Amino acid sequence: MKQKTAILLIHCPDQEGIVFSVTDFVSKNNGNILMLEQHVEEFEKHFFMRIEWELENFSIPREKISEFFGTLVGDRFGMKFSLKFNDFVPKIALFVSKYSHCFFDILSRYESGEWNIEIPIIISNHEKFNYVADRYKIPYHHIPITKQNKAEAEAKEIKLLKENNIDLVVLARYMQILTGNFINEYPNKIINIHHSSLPAFAGAKPYESAYKRGVKLIGATAHYVTEDLDAGPIISQEVRSVSHREGLADLKRKGKNTEKIVLAQAIWLHLNHKILSYKNRTVIFS
Repeated sequence: MKQKTAILLIHCPDQEGIVFSVTDFVSKNNGNILMLEQHVEEFEKHFFMRIEWELENFSIPREKISEFFGTLVGDRFGMKFSLKFNDFVPKIALFVSKYSHCFFDILSRYESGEWNIEIPIIISNHEKFNYVADRYKIPYHHIPITKQNKAEAEAKEIKLLKENNIDLVVLARYMQILTGNFINEYPNKIINIHHSSLPAFAGAKPYESAYKRGVKLIGATAHYVTEDLDAGPIISQEVRSVSHREGLADLKRKGKNTEKIVLAQAIWLHLNHKILSYKNRTVIFS
């Protein structure tokens, strides 16, 4: 069985003694450190760290670790930190519209056990994938959205998320813009994917526009959602080369494949507590 571990994600102004104090806290309480990674942002002199250790034989009960660490270490350095556990099973809500590639990819990873997650709900502004939810025995909530009912529809969605104790929202090509009211309920807990043709080739047919322009690279970006549309903290990106020999269908195929891979990578990083978000940027730990 997988050993149980605790994970601390830390950031604060850079100063002497941080690494020693954090590792000393773990070691003195009989924690065996498995992974430690740190980074200092050179312009602002800001410190970032991820440390993971075994919980077996650790002398502080897991429900008290955060309190003890804050009192003994965090407060002294002005740290902002979060404590995670690798045996926690997060609940994910999938939002989808009419595009299926990212949606099916996530469900396949869930079904195969690649990700240790629960998917209590699927939410869509269309009825198209109701049959898929039935197959997976996941409740499917069809919530149509118009300009007139957007506030009411989002209130219904937020209510469903709260009722199901959702930890992460994944927009699997959900073609609706979330309002600030929604986003503020789940800061750094909503992941979106978009093609690399933005912002140069915006609109309903970006691949057609990119093909006509003769682009030589296509790709995708996964990011946390903020009120600044498609400009939240970037988690994962990939590009693929294309040439004049490839038609529009090739661009779309490569684009969809890239979107699936990039979104899956972003979700995996989030699930494994590898991301620290700071001032609309992310530090991604290996």
